[in-house]
Amino acid sequence: MTPTVEANPIEGLTPARLPQGDSCLLVIFGASGDLAKRKLIPSLYNLACVGCMNPAFEVLGTGRTAMTDEQFRAKMREAASKASDTREFSDSAWQEFEKRLHYFTGDINDPAFYNKLRDRLNQMTPAASSHNHLFYLSTPASQAPTIIQGLGAAGLNRSAGGWARIIIEKPFGRDLISARHLNQTVLKVFDEENVYRIDHYLGKETVQNILVFRFANSLYEPVWNRNYIDYVEITGAEAVGVEGRASFYEETGALRDMVANHLLQLLALTAMEPPVAFDADSIRQQKVQVLRSVRSMSVAEVAERTLRGQYGPGQVDNKPAPGYREEPGVKPDSVTETFVALKLYIDNWRWAGVPFHIRTGKRLARAFTEIRIHLKRTPQALFSTTPEDQVERNVITLRIQPNEGISISFGTKRPGSQMRTVSVQADFSYRAMFGSNSPVAYETLLLDSMLGDPTLFTSRDEVEAEWRIITPIEEAWTQLPAPKFPNYAAGSDGPPIPFTLF
Repeated sequence: MTPTVEANPIEGLTPARLPQGDSCLLVIFGASGDLAKRKLIPSLYNLACVGCMNPAFEVLGTGRTAMTDEQFRAKMREAASKASDTREFSDSAWQEFEKRLHYFTGDINDPAFYNKLRDRLNQMTPAASSHNHLFYLSTPASQAPTIIQGLGAAGLNRSAGGWARIIIEKPFGRDLISARHLNQTVLKVFDEENVYRIDHYLGKETVQNILVFRFANSLYEPVWNRNYIDYVEITGAEAVGVEGRASFYEETGALRDMVANHLLQLLALTAMEPPVAFDADSIRQQKVQVLRSVRSMSVAEVAERTLRGQYGPGQVDNKPAPGYREEPGVKPDSVTETFVALKLYIDNWRWAGVPFHIRTGKRLARAFTEIRIHLKRTPQALFSTTPEDQVERNVITLRIQPNEGISISFGTKRPGSQMRTVSVQADFSYRAMFGSNSPVAYETLLLDSMLGDPTLFTSRDEVEAEWRIITPIEEAWTQLPAPKFPNYAAGSDGPPIPFTLF
């Protein structure tokens, strides 16, 4: 698809034209962990390089591992220089950035730690010239209540002369009851407007572009409903295994890990009604309405409309790969699912009768995330006497990752004397159009949290609405006989999916 523009619109975008975050002290709990090293510090470094970091901005990492500031900076430098999210690493830029990095040793399970943390922040505030505090919980979800209560007990949920916000990583609970409990815990300490539940999928460019594509284009908006759309597929395929996180995954599984947040968010954005404005409250309200409209399933319906899978030994990149039960830390008889497929229905005026097929899995043949909108076929009588009596349906594909972009398939005539049709693709690629300047997800979300914009974060009502869908499925699975695992090989396309499900 050739863009009808005279020049690349991203050209000329200089740091001076980018938004700059508020001054703040960012406290990262679990700063020596994998997320901080691979995502958070590289994203903060990128933001600093393009001028998005306020001059009065400091980072205080915390953890039980004893380290000096210099040791912490050296560890983060090594990680950032190798991280895939780091744009362009340079020694001079890092030397300037690392002046902002500090470290504070402590045990989050020790109530006295939080008073010491408060004292440390007070000592830093004059140097940083900021009374704004942003707390990032880069820790296992089970530790969130302890940290939240500790911050409240030390008075760190309020900041004199500034704001105090908290970022919580998913999963937001493990079922509806625990999600409600977590919401109650955090809202006793922080106001909802200062709680940022982060789902990094919402920071991806194509995810943000779903609303623009749907509502800014008169070519697509009128057909985005049950009258023209046959079914919708939402796929989140991963090529990796559990990557040393067996203890987490054994308690979570694919349904809780991917569907209960990432993929249901994609469903909500795909299916929501147009908001009255592009602001946090308007968009979140429409997403909640869609999620509440998803039809709940009985045990019999769960048996009919869901499929569980678990990978066994196979080949990945032409090398032997172990099965899930052979991964370190996994029970030899584990029935944790590493693949799940669902058929969901949305009981509202726009989507009545349209199935939404959702699937996700680990150790699949390739890694990709996409939304495919399958439109209904046109009446085929026109082509009934031609060699091609079935013209392929139109499909709109929203590619979330990799190669973010949008493609649209449509039928056209093959050259020649006969009426022969073929399906072709019109394709838009973010990289081809805009180069590599698009921010990575964590850059966008971290900057928004500093600016106080919660639009791309998940609300309390969304979290509970998602668990209302997931919890009955999990409960039904405990009553149904477990599948015979493993049922697909590592490096394959997953288990066979019954025709009735897809």
